[in-house]
Parts: sequence; C-alpha cells; structure tokens
Amino acid sequence: MSDSAPLTPATVAVVIPALNETLRIRQVVEGVLQYFPHVIVVDDGSTDDTAACIADLPVSVLRHPQRRGKGHALRTGFAEACRRGLQGVLTLDGDGQHAAADLPRLLASANRHPGCIIIGARLRKRASQPLYRRLANEFGDWGIAWGTHYQVADSQSGQRFYPAEVIALRDICAEGFVFEAQVVISAARQLGTRCVSVPIESRYRCADSDEQFRPSHFKPLQDLYRITSHIVLLALRHGHVWRVYRTIRRNPPVIDSTDAAS
Repeated sequence: MSDSAPLTPATVAVVIPALNETLRIRQVVEGVLQYFPHVIVVDDGSTDDTAACIADLPVSVLRHPQRRGKGHALRTGFAEACRRGLQGVLTLDGDGQHAAADLPRLLASANRHPGCIIIGARLRKRASQPLYRRLANEFGDWGIAWGTHYQVADSQSGQRFYPAEVIALRDICAEGFVFEAQVVISAARQLGTRCVSVPIESRYRCADSDEQFRPSHFKPLQDLYRITSHIVLLALRHGHVWRVYRTIRRNPPVIDSTDAAS
C-alpha cells in the first residue's frame, strides 16, 4: 500500500449492511453519495421496505433472501468490492448512527497510515453515549487487545476503512458481530496490520432530541460474551499469556487527531 497511488473516493467502495432500516436508510445512503460514487448496500434479509426505500438511488443493492448476520453481510460487500478491483472498503451502519461526513476523514487517515485499518472511534462527546454502551465498548477493547497484542480505541465501531489486502482475507472464521472483531485479529496475525482510530461523534436516541433511531441489533451482554469468549479461546490456544499482557501494555491505541477539533 505504501508504494501505491493515494486512495480517492473513486477507488474505494462504501459498504452498508442493512437489516430493517426503513427509518434512516435513505438518509444514510444519500449522505454517502455526496462523497463517494461506489455504494454497496447489503440487505440482510430485511422484512420491511429497506430495499424499496433506495430503489431509485444510484447504488448497488445486494440482497440475502434471509437474515445471515452482519458478518455475512460484510463478506458479501467485501467480495463485491474485490470483484470490482477497488483499493479498499469504508463501512458504516444503516441506522443513521454514523455521519457520512466522517468518511472522508477516515479515507484521509488511511492515506496517512497506509495499510492500516482505520476505525471511526466514538471518542467525541462520549457523555452522550449510554453508560452501558461505553462500558461494553471498553470491555470489548480489552478483549480485542488479547487477540491483536496491541490496544485499539473503540474496537466495536462499525464505521471503518479496510484496505484491499484485508478485505481479500478469506479464512475469517466468525459470524455476526464477532466477524468485525476477528477481521482485526486475523489482519494483525496474518498481515501485521495495525488499527488507527479517528475520533468521531456517534448519535444515539436521547431524551432531549427528536432524532429517531431504531433499537440497536447489538445485544451488549449476548454479543460481548460471544466476542470475548471467542478471543479468550484464541489467546489461550496461543499461550504465553504474561508475555502477551506485557506486549499489550507497551502498545497503546494509535489516535489520529490530525483534523479533529481539540
């Protein structure tokens, strides 16, 4: 990646996994189209009008006939981006929680950190994030570190950039939300890929706001148990727990705040 041409909006795809997103999907897609021409929406077996809401927009809609989970939706989007010969994939959720305006910032960071996975880390205005979500994210970050041997800020965020060599990985043995964790771990172990976090805001349903968001598909207790147990088993299989712990302590998260407000 360091010797290749700079990434541009025309050389990457934006992949949006979507499950029953009629409330916000059109707004999300229209926002992304302001910045990026290649938009791939993966409708993961929605039972509402998700696909119909964006049928007239210049995007590719790939549909699973039945729900297969976020991991499989991302695999489908990655495969399509690889088929098109693109240089990477940006992802964001279809529920409107992420701002499309942050995607160019992630792409700029990817050019500053060639070959890295870039994570839109929900570090701005963290007080607005529900407490249980903050605690869940911190617990998830701890678990990811045991798989990567370095610390990651907001490892649970769905707004990311994946370089071409990462989306080309084919042996990521995980499904659902565990898939996103395993991508980071597999990339670290097989390719030596690091994560860089870019501070972003994330929007949530708040008592003092009239913005509407559907309930999250992420179940903190259930999904974090799956993610953490998956990672712990990997760590135990590799052994050397104390040595890994010391390595993690020496490798704090990399935060790219180049264009972020102070």
